[in-house]
Amino acid sequence: MGCGFAKSDQLKKRDRETSLLVPAATAMRAALLIQRWYRQYVARLEMRRRCTWNIFQSIEYAGEQDQIKLYNFFGYLMDHFTPASSERNLISHIFRENNICRNVDWERYFCYKSIEVPELYSGPHLSFPITCSNAAELVEAFKNKQQLHSRYVLQLLGETWRLLRILPNISQISTCHSKEITICGDLHGHLEDLLLVFYKNGLPSSEKPYVFNGDFVDRGKDSLEILLILFSFLLVYPNDVHLNRGNHEDHIVNLRYGFTKEVLGKYRYVSALRPPKRTRQNRSGMIDSDLEDDDPTSKPVDSSRRRVHSLTHSSSTGSRHEVQRRSLQGLNNRVTCSVEEELKERRRQAGLSQSYGDLRNSLANSDSDPDSGELLESYGDEWKQIVDMLWSDPMPQDGCVPNDVRGGGCYWGPDVTEEVLRRHNLTLLIRSHECKQEGYEFCHNRRVLTIFSASNYYEVGSNRGAYIRMGPDLVPHFIQYQANRATRALTLRQSVGRTERSALRALREKLFAHKSDLISSFQEYDPENTGLISLGHWACAMEAVLRLGLPWRVLRSQLVGDTLDGMLDYHLWFRELAITEPNTELSNASLLETMYKHHSNLETIFRIIDTDNSGLISFEEFRQTWKLLSSHLQTEISDEAISDLAVSIDFNKDGSIDINEFMEAFRLVGGDLLQNERDPH
Repeated sequence: MGCGFAKSDQLKKRDRETSLLVPAATAMRAALLIQRWYRQYVARLEMRRRCTWNIFQSIEYAGEQDQIKLYNFFGYLMDHFTPASSERNLISHIFRENNICRNVDWERYFCYKSIEVPELYSGPHLSFPITCSNAAELVEAFKNKQQLHSRYVLQLLGETWRLLRILPNISQISTCHSKEITICGDLHGHLEDLLLVFYKNGLPSSEKPYVFNGDFVDRGKDSLEILLILFSFLLVYPNDVHLNRGNHEDHIVNLRYGFTKEVLGKYRYVSALRPPKRTRQNRSGMIDSDLEDDDPTSKPVDSSRRRVHSLTHSSSTGSRHEVQRRSLQGLNNRVTCSVEEELKERRRQAGLSQSYGDLRNSLANSDSDPDSGELLESYGDEWKQIVDMLWSDPMPQDGCVPNDVRGGGCYWGPDVTEEVLRRHNLTLLIRSHECKQEGYEFCHNRRVLTIFSASNYYEVGSNRGAYIRMGPDLVPHFIQYQANRATRALTLRQSVGRTERSALRALREKLFAHKSDLISSFQEYDPENTGLISLGHWACAMEAVLRLGLPWRVLRSQLVGDTLDGMLDYHLWFRELAITEPNTELSNASLLETMYKHHSNLETIFRIIDTDNSGLISFEEFRQTWKLLSSHLQTEISDEAISDLAVSIDFNKDGSIDINEFMEAFRLVGGDLLQNERDPH
C-alpha cells in the first residue's frame, strides 16, 4: 500500500507540473485580454464620471449666472427707479450701506445680557475671554449634534466682530522649522469635513496654524456651526488662525444658497456684488451720501472722527453701469498707500503681538475708532477688482476675459499668473472657489493650486476633499479624504452609478422646466409638424435652449430611449423623462412652468421681501414678488393668475403663505411614475 501511495503522489506532482508549464502562453494571452478589458472598463467609467461632473458643474454655474443677473436687475432698479416706486421699496433694504457697522453703536445689536440661559440647557457653556478649552468643547458639542444657546452665539459674534473690524485685509504668515501651516479650501456648511480635518490634523493652536480660504457657508446644512467654531479659534489664536472671505461670505449670495434660511437672516454684512455709495463729511459735520434712502435726514458725526474705507470697502463714483471691468493685473494701481504700510498699521491696531485677553481689555478701555483717519479716495473699478478676486477662475489660454459661465468675475490665463507672481516675487498662488474631483488640482505650469475641502459636494461619492500642509520649504503636501463613511464601502462602479443617477435627475428637472422653449426649438427643425426630429437636431436644440455646454451626443444614450429610424418623437420623449409634477390645483400652465424654471429666483425674492424673517408673506407681498419677477423676465403675468396661484397654495387658508411650504409644493420630483400628457398630435 505504501508503494501505491508513492505512485499516486508522483502522478499528482506530474499533473501539477503539466498544469503549470503547458498553458503558460495561453495564460499570458488571457491576462492581456483581461487587462485590455479592464482598461476599457475603467476608461468607460472615467468617461461617465467626467460627463457626470460636467452636468453638476454646468447646472451649478448656470444657477450662479441667474443669481448675478437677478442681482444686476435689482441694482438697475436701485439706480434708475425713483425712491417712491413700489419695486424699489421692496428691495431697497438689502442695498443700504450700514454705516453703523463701522461704529461702536453696532455693539447694541450684539446685546446678550438680557437673554437668560435656562437651567435645563444641556449644551456647551462659554466663558469670555474664550479659552482653547471652550473652543474644543464647542467642537465636541457640535459633533454630538448639540446647539449653542443664543446668548453665547450673540456674545461670540460680538467678540469676533470687535476683532475682525481692526484686522488687516491681507494676512502675512510665516513658517519655521518647528511648525507647518494647514490650508483648507471651501467647506460650504459641511461640518463633518471640518471635524475630519481636525481629527486627522489636530485642532488649531499656536503650534498648528490654519488658513481657511473662504466659502465657509451655503449649500451645506451646518454653516452656522462651522462659523462659530472658526470664530472661537480665531478669538483664542488671533495670530495663528486666518479667515479669508470667499464669494459666499455675502448676504446676497446667502439669500439663494441657504445660509440666510439657516440663520433666518439675522447676521448680515456688506455684499461684494455692489459697492456701497461714497460717504463724505461736509463742513457742518453732517454725512453726505450718494446712497438714496427713504429717510432724508442726515446723521451728524463728530468732526474729529472721520472715516477711512478699507481696500475691500471702496466706494463708487458713479453708476454701476459706468464702471468698466478691470483685470486682476491692475489691483494695486490706485491704492494711495502701500499694502505693506496698511498691513503694518492694521496689525498694530489689532494688537496681534498681544494675547487675546490683553487685546480685548485694551479694546474695552478704548473709545478710539480703528477706522479713524483720512478718507481715502476710492473708485468703483477697485470694487470690481474685489469681485474679480472672489469670483474668478483660471483658464488654460492666455489672457483675461469676463467669466460668462458664472456671470461674475473673470477667467485669467497662465500669462496673467506669471506676471502677478513675478511682480510680487511669489512662487505659488493657492486659491479655492472651484470643486475638484480629487480635492485639489494644479494648473498654469503648477503655479496655481486649487484646494477644495468639502467632500461629497454634489452628491455622496462625487468628489474627495483635501487640505494642504506646508512647511518652511513651501512645498505643498496634500491629505485627501471622504467624510461620508458610506462612500468607502462603494466600488468604483457603484460610486459612479450613484452620482450619475443624481446628475441625470437634476438634468431632467432642468429639461422639464424648459419644456416650452425646447418644444419651440424642436419645432423649428420640424417644419411639417410631424413631431419627429433627428438626434443631431435634438442635440443642437438642447444646447441652444439650455446653454450648459454639455456633450449632448454623448448624453443621448442616457436621456433618449428608442428612436424610429434615427428620428425622435419629442412629445413622447418628454412624457418619458420620469418627472412627476406636484399635485396642484393651478390651471395656468404658463405660470406653472415659470415657477419651475425660476423657482430659485422666486425664493431669493421671497427671502428679500420677508424682512422680519418670519418665513411668511402676505398675499399682497406674494403678488409683488411675482410682479418683480415678471419685470425681471420681461413677461406679463396677470393679477388674476397670481391670485389663483396664491389661493391654491394657501394650505391652511389663513391669508398668508409659508415660503418653505410653497417651494416644497412646487418642487419637481424624479421618479418611476410618468406624468400623463395629452399629445397635441
